[in-house]
Amino acid sequence: MDSFSATRERSDELHAAITAHPEKFRVLTGERPTGALHLGHYFGTISERVRLQRLGVGLFVILADYQVITDRDGIGPVRENVYNAVLDYLAAGIDPSRATIFTHSAVPALNQLMLPFLSLVTEAELHRNPTVKTEEAASGRALSGLLLTYPVHQAADILFCKGNLVPVGKDQLPHLEQTRVIARRFNELYAPVFPEPQALLTATPHVPGLDGRKMSKSYGNAIQLRMTADETAAIIKRTATDSERRITFDPDARPGVSALLTTAALCLGSDETTLAEQIGDGGGAGLKKLATDAVNEFFARHRARRTELAANPDIVKSVLREGNRRANEIAEATLDEVRVAMGTVY
Repeated sequence: MDSFSATRERSDELHAAITAHPEKFRVLTGERPTGALHLGHYFGTISERVRLQRLGVGLFVILADYQVITDRDGIGPVRENVYNAVLDYLAAGIDPSRATIFTHSAVPALNQLMLPFLSLVTEAELHRNPTVKTEEAASGRALSGLLLTYPVHQAADILFCKGNLVPVGKDQLPHLEQTRVIARRFNELYAPVFPEPQALLTATPHVPGLDGRKMSKSYGNAIQLRMTADETAAIIKRTATDSERRITFDPDARPGVSALLTTAALCLGSDETTLAEQIGDGGGAGLKKLATDAVNEFFARHRARRTELAANPDIVKSVLREGNRRANEIAEATLDEVRVAMGTVY
């Protein structure tokens, strides 16, 4: 059995264990607040967080504001992005009385874990991390120290709260393995403080942007969760399709058509081929109407709830204050354990 098959088998066992004893698990997940959250975030991660929370799993959601500057010259409108993300979390069903929503920069003890963790990895291991390699190739410039140590930031994020379960896709397994290595090396060198977090493989759907590329605010091809029904209709209307009236699902030859089919399929709980056959010779206009109606109907409740929450700015501030308080309390307790294990209590 290869390593991925073994991981898949273990993940299947974890799904059963979570259902039986959700209280035994603690999940750390989150985003870098670089812009508005969109359909890719919702179907890729947010809906899974809500599912785990409802099962009774301990949920920690980090808005990694410090990590925003790993690959850029400035932090941008990070406060606005953080507040908007919290609104989307709450509207989607994440309950701040059961989940801890916090910001990276507000938890000093979390970041203090970076120093001992950095001593446990080599420069070569950091350079092998997929995110570091990708960003280095894309930027065309020398790595910053912050970006090079990005994998250790991730380890600190997960381990400060003793996270033992991380929902990931197949391509994210190397990131989690670095965290597992750091936890294991610390435990072996000092004392058993940290769990080695397990991978919960998720069937994360591929959510393309409206032009068939990766959904991204920078490409202008994303349907943001905060968009109104009219804004959604307008951005879908601008999507480039083609002149062929017969609708078919072919991501390579017909990226715009296929992206709209995928978007509608996710919202309708259907599949692209079925929807293509349903539209038939309806052409781009029929496809765009189906996609617009599907998105607007699926997210109507989310948007109504979000608008209601946004009318009271104190709600978001209160959620972050309480989440940061909880995260600090846990991080300080973990850091105390680390100091004891390392013999640095004076």
